[in-house]
Amino acid sequence: MTHPVCASLDHPLFAFGGKRVEEVKGKAPLCEAERGGKRSEAGVSKLVSPVSGFIFAFLNIKAFSIQSLSLPAMSKTITPYHDEQATKKEQVADMFNNISKTYDFLNHFMSLGIDIIWRKKAINELKNDKPKLILDVATGTGDFAFEALSILKPEKIIGVDISRGMLDIAEQKIAKRGLGDKFGVKLGDSEKLPFEGAEFDAVTVAYGVRNFENLEKGLADINRVLKPGGKVVVLEFSKPKAFPIKQLYNFYFSYITPGIGKLFSKDARAYSYLPESVAAFPDGQTFVALMDKVGFKNTKCRPLTFGICSIYTGIK
Repeated sequence: MTHPVCASLDHPLFAFGGKRVEEVKGKAPLCEAERGGKRSEAGVSKLVSPVSGFIFAFLNIKAFSIQSLSLPAMSKTITPYHDEQATKKEQVADMFNNISKTYDFLNHFMSLGIDIIWRKKAINELKNDKPKLILDVATGTGDFAFEALSILKPEKIIGVDISRGMLDIAEQKIAKRGLGDKFGVKLGDSEKLPFEGAEFDAVTVAYGVRNFENLEKGLADINRVLKPGGKVVVLEFSKPKAFPIKQLYNFYFSYITPGIGKLFSKDARAYSYLPESVAAFPDGQTFVALMDKVGFKNTKCRPLTFGICSIYTGIK
């Protein structure tokens, strides 16, 4: 049986005149699993890391028309399991419950740690504002909030998330670090935040808005709980436009990411949902316009790393 990651390398994109890449170059099969080698985590990491995937695609860029490679067009509502009997909220909650134990590891592994740099840049958007009380929407396992505590030194951060499994991990981290007086979490719906109006100095959302069932409603509720003059900071994946970054990004999201998810997560579908949800997300100026629509002022979009990720800010 072909190794799951090797299967992605067998894709027609890697074919030259009907032959596989290794056949053209006169080399042995690319995957250790196909040669009967050990499937060590280190070996798999070398094969499926973002750098190896990007370099492989780039070196062979002249051998096939990578310009035609793009993420598929998606409908407006993308759900993790395509279950018509369950709402997007229910499916997103189930998905994150399923992957909560491997979520942090895969986040850092798949991005080679660059997600940590993106988080710091987003948090620094609030440095001059010096917020005392911060709401972290879609807080997950709490990584963004912990970083915000370290950089901004607020009096308190409250994290809210729809997944009980993710919050369980966050609570374990809070207890281990002795930060119960500084960081608390609550189960809640991002579109019906369980807080009074004008309660927070700042609201942050890292990699969460594309999972909202109703994006406009979610942004409007964030605006509701902000104090007048309060600031929202949203960190989210976006779609790069320039060649060859666009093609390499789409290749990685379409083939490498699902392969890694299958290897390390019990819910492989979660890592197919990722590129689908990014493809459907109204990024860039479209998202800025939606922020304007719900009442935010001085809205801005700041692309990071060739547009792979973006920081959005607005003032109530």
